[in-house]
Amino acid sequence: MAAWPGPLADIDWSRPWLAPYRTIGEPLAEAVRSGATLTTLLSAEADCRGLVNAVGRRVHFIAQSELPKGVAYETHIHATGGVPTRDNLHDFFNALIWLHFPQTKARLNAVQAEQIALHGQQVRGAVRDAATLFDENAALVMSADAELHADLRAFSWRRLFVTRRAAWADCRVLIFGHALLEKLVSPYRGITAHAWLTDGPAAPRWPDADLAGALAATPLASRMLTPLPVLGIPGWWSGNSDPAFYADATVFRPGRRDARSARIA
Repeated sequence: MAAWPGPLADIDWSRPWLAPYRTIGEPLAEAVRSGATLTTLLSAEADCRGLVNAVGRRVHFIAQSELPKGVAYETHIHATGGVPTRDNLHDFFNALIWLHFPQTKARLNAVQAEQIALHGQQVRGAVRDAATLFDENAALVMSADAELHADLRAFSWRRLFVTRRAAWADCRVLIFGHALLEKLVSPYRGITAHAWLTDGPAAPRWPDADLAGALAATPLASRMLTPLPVLGIPGWWSGNSDPAFYADATVFRPGRRDARSARIA
């Protein structure tokens, strides 16, 4: 991969998974490519939006080198509001999610910091793992169609993507995970999100407050998330208009899930 900021030129903001972030993301990327400092730009954007973390600290972006030795990344953000940021796509997308979902990111950070305080930096545990999985790889699937939810939880790929393909017209998908967005800069068939299912395609454009509230009200667990091969979503990849696309069992794998899991109303 080209040295920073070259990779920013590889971002195709017209892709359906990136288009929702284009208004803010594309000008930021262009400014950095023109020589601006990423952390300075991001901090100015955060200030314009009045971003704060779970304990009211001003969210701002600092160089990774400013993270004190021996202090956990999550602990530092929770205590100071300073988000250590490297010059790479991973941290660029992390910051972009902070700008669009500040309450949700603050909630996830609070969970992670609390777990570190309870168990130490080296012991991850189920709750911290679930928070990290959501933070890195979640996709929000918003639909009032209970059958779509059931098919996704049951890994019923052909019914989900072929037989009932038209049902996706009333479904909205937003990529939340910043590691997932990074992967999708160079998309390939096997990229799989962990889907968080919610009712209602008419949710706000950025359902930040609702999502943060749901995470606060529900103890986090990995079972709440269900696999979703992202390029299988109708309209997200030209090749998936052919039903044969879904015959690849290495991507669209069979499986069983508890019908009660992976859905938060």
